[in-house]
Amino acid sequence: MSYQIVLELHFSHCAAMGAALLMLIENALITQSRLMLLESLLIFFNLSAVLSYLKFFNSQKHSPFSPNWWLWLMLTGVSCSCAIGIKYMGIFTYLLVLSIAAVHAWNLIGDQTLSHMRVFGHLIARAVALLIIPVFLYLLFFYIHLMLLYRSGPHDQIMSSAFQASLEGGLARITQGQPLEVAFGSQVTLRNVFGKPLPCWLHSHKNTYPMIYENGRGSSHQQQVTCYPFKDINNWWIIKDPGRHQLVVNNPPRPVRHGDIVQLVHGMTTRLLNTHDVAAPLSPHSQEVSCYIDYNISMPAQNLWRLDIVNRESSRDTWKTILSEVRFMHVNTSAILKLSGAHLPDWGFRQLEVVGEKSRGHHESMVWNVEEHRYGTSQEQKERELELHSPTQVDINRNLSFMARFSELQWKMLTLKNEDSEHKYSSTPLEWVTLDTNIAYWLHPRTSAQIHLLGNIVIWASASLATVAYTLLFFWYLLRRRRSICDLPEDTWSHWVLAGALCTGGWALNYLPFFLMERILFLYHYLPALTFQILLLPIVLQHVSDHLCRSQLQRNVFSALVVAWYSSACHVSNMLRPLTYGDTSLSPGELRALRWKDTWDILIRKY
Repeated sequence: MSYQIVLELHFSHCAAMGAALLMLIENALITQSRLMLLESLLIFFNLSAVLSYLKFFNSQKHSPFSPNWWLWLMLTGVSCSCAIGIKYMGIFTYLLVLSIAAVHAWNLIGDQTLSHMRVFGHLIARAVALLIIPVFLYLLFFYIHLMLLYRSGPHDQIMSSAFQASLEGGLARITQGQPLEVAFGSQVTLRNVFGKPLPCWLHSHKNTYPMIYENGRGSSHQQQVTCYPFKDINNWWIIKDPGRHQLVVNNPPRPVRHGDIVQLVHGMTTRLLNTHDVAAPLSPHSQEVSCYIDYNISMPAQNLWRLDIVNRESSRDTWKTILSEVRFMHVNTSAILKLSGAHLPDWGFRQLEVVGEKSRGHHESMVWNVEEHRYGTSQEQKERELELHSPTQVDINRNLSFMARFSELQWKMLTLKNEDSEHKYSSTPLEWVTLDTNIAYWLHPRTSAQIHLLGNIVIWASASLATVAYTLLFFWYLLRRRRSICDLPEDTWSHWVLAGALCTGGWALNYLPFFLMERILFLYHYLPALTFQILLLPIVLQHVSDHLCRSQLQRNVFSALVVAWYSSACHVSNMLRPLTYGDTSLSPGELRALRWKDTWDILIRKY
């Protein structure tokens, strides 16, 4: 594909062969391909999208709306969809193709030789192939994905309760038969919607807050309330009507609605959820949340909460199991029940802190949903404890629609972050360009043979220089053309601009966004951008030979230098073979350094 792309850009067979050779001997691409990692597939579809669009664009001049024209146009959209389906990074190349197609479409609109209907047909064809088909295929990929993977798995907890309940087994097995509407007297578990740093449930236990914290601040010495990242009997709460003493559901049930005042009774200790003007243990600007213990001192109970259904459709919506996302607003202080995310010390069993937050802003850490739910029927505590373990009988179907599951899955993939902020082999985008980093993929347990993701420094450095050289030449030509000095014929200039837009633009779009990303980055994230630089390198070399070398002698000398340069790239690729293929044992001295500068010295001494 590299060979074909350079040809479609109207450069020579020698330049195309050079691009193909560089792709073949680049050690990082070899390693990533041999280990079947996603970047290889991503690069394949990136190049497929670019090649398909170029073939479509070139056929536009001679045979528009022909079968061949439609084939390459449709294949462009399919390749873009596949690239995004492999990794979200594929959207960078999709944006590149869309941008170039938009410029070409704009030029097409200004073509006076085409009728209005002809232009309209061109625009509709491009919209269908480059917008509608990629979206349709991307939805189709996930429709098949969700249709085939319909069972619960080991990492379901990162998804919402509604998503988990739509899967066979797991939470669906637990929640099957639950009542839909939460009523006064309902027994519920409350999961925090935010799910960070860990998915967790509102929890309490008999232990109290310490009288004095480590920093010298005092507490209320009330019963601890936390968020616990495991299912537990102490996660159960009873929704109580403040005007009544009973803890059972009436017949018929009285549903809880948006705006109702409720009390939350801890199922195992029967103490009420409470907050007051006492600083939280780890968040001193927020209020402590506890279960109230009457110590006969001047600290009255403040245990009334107003229910706020965040995703309500009307002002009198009922509180629904799994589906409703709710906030609890403290009546006395207007504080909102919130997960702070901080881990309590050993006295809190390393569970997560829950606070009362007076901020008027909205954040998912303030939002909760009912995950497990049953109608309470036992007023006595002993019977109620047994009831908390018993299954319910009413069957409610709450399967999510495909679009709801698709949207949630996309959002989780976009926003979910690893808790670790560093990794042994993580790196910054600046380190990629200088190849001042690597990744150790494999080490033989006995012979010390190993595989590293390590690039060919001759190719990487030259590709970066080619990008700089192209940019400088482009602006130089552009400045001179502004002064009506045309160094290049129009056809050559248009080919030069298109090549730069694709290769330099592809490099920039696949590289620069990483400077804005707050996530752990690795060297392999640079490989899609590198492939566009590799395509540009022989193009710049041919341009120098054809247009900057004035005499035949200069061309001959330059050609000899290019041959020598390709030979050195092949030589370095071969030198790095032990770290690319892992088929040669390395001595302890050779293991001490993995940066390309040190590895270069080691391998030179070895060979």
